[in-house]
Amino acid sequence: MTGVQTCALPISLSTFFLRVEGESMSGAGIMPGDMLAVDKAAPPRDGAVVVAEVDGEFTVKRLARAHDGTWRLCAESRDWPTAALPCGERFRIWGVVVAVVRRC
Repeated sequence: MTGVQTCALPISLSTFFLRVEGESMSGAGIMPGDMLAVDKAAPPRDGAVVVAEVDGEFTVKRLARAHDGTWRLCAESRDWPTAALPCGERFRIWGVVVAVVRRC
């Protein structure tokens, strides 16, 4: 087809979508209103942008291993603090962000 562009997102049974609220990841190009494709099966690695649940609240942050070996959730904005990950049931990674979709 002429003039039609397609976009292939990495969608599988383990993929879900969510809409972004807040500006804590604006430095990574993730803006309020963007739709994120999140893969629950992708392994969360150092440097990955993840969707995490902390104390019953969901957040999107970059996962980073500190020099002392602990894991942190890092915002991509100077206005938001970096947080050490809590131990126990208060913390869970729901998946790794695999795509960002923005309405123009």
